[in-house]
Amino acid sequence: MKPLLGNRNINQIAFVVNDIEVANEAFTKLLGIKKVEPFLTGDSSISKVVFKGESTNSQSKLAFLNTPTVQFELIEPDKNPGTMREFLDNQGEGIHHIAFDVDAIQKKLPVMKKSGYSVLQTGEFTLTDGRYAYVDTLNDYKTLVELLESAKPRETNWEQAADENLQPLLGTNKVEQIAFVVKNLNATADAYCKLLGVKKPEIINSGPPEVTNVIYEGKATEGTSRYMFINTPLIQIELIEPGDTPSTWKTHLENVGEGAHHISFVVKNMEEKIRMLEEMGYPVIQTGNFFNGKGRYAYMDTRSTYKVIIELLERKEI
Repeated sequence: MKPLLGNRNINQIAFVVNDIEVANEAFTKLLGIKKVEPFLTGDSSISKVVFKGESTNSQSKLAFLNTPTVQFELIEPDKNPGTMREFLDNQGEGIHHIAFDVDAIQKKLPVMKKSGYSVLQTGEFTLTDGRYAYVDTLNDYKTLVELLESAKPRETNWEQAADENLQPLLGTNKVEQIAFVVKNLNATADAYCKLLGVKKPEIINSGPPEVTNVIYEGKATEGTSRYMFINTPLIQIELIEPGDTPSTWKTHLENVGEGAHHISFVVKNMEEKIRMLEEMGYPVIQTGNFFNGKGRYAYMDTRSTYKVIIELLERKEI
């Protein structure tokens, strides 16, 4: 089974933000990377943005932050019509899309259209020779998919902060997972496996309470769920279907709906990292052990700064 877009490399996660200067400072500190300066995309004569079939004067401030795995893109849109402006107005700050590099957008768009995914927005790059297309995959993938076509390979190598004392906040800048809360695990998994051209993994059920030891908002709960892990070359996709008992996933589905719930980092000395984040003003939402007891996790409420929950993962040494 071939990937719809010709490859399985999810190489970018994009965040729409209100203030790119503030977000850029925060993410640079989180990742411990060399600071990049945001730039403004070109006017309509350069960017040639078409949104829902209509030309628009939409411009955005952008910053590309490289990590050992995926690239983070920060986007501050202006007030003109565009998919980022629409997202910010309707949903607020958060993860807007995931991206794939492709050889030729015009060859891939018919493939996506045949699968039921229409073009939402297209445009041209500002600083390099290339173009992009956003495809409306929200119903199936719980986020948009962006296709990137570049005349030369995009620069995605990361550099350490100029001050070598500025280490990644969590001790690592390797993003392990992006996780989506979904209503129908099987249906979403089928869609992702078709997109990526991979065999469907098995469904994992949450373990017994005496193993998982879930604490949500300070109270013990079974935290029932079903979930699945889909591996890609750079990052793992986690799909989570909440059960009926209280959990952060159930609350997210009820209050926000389907969509990106968290990104994950594997850390050492989890208790130390939890205390550090709490002292910075980011409280614990939920903690627990892996379904098989071979590790533990903590969801930290970092949404005010990073526009998404950050999950800390600590694996048991074997």
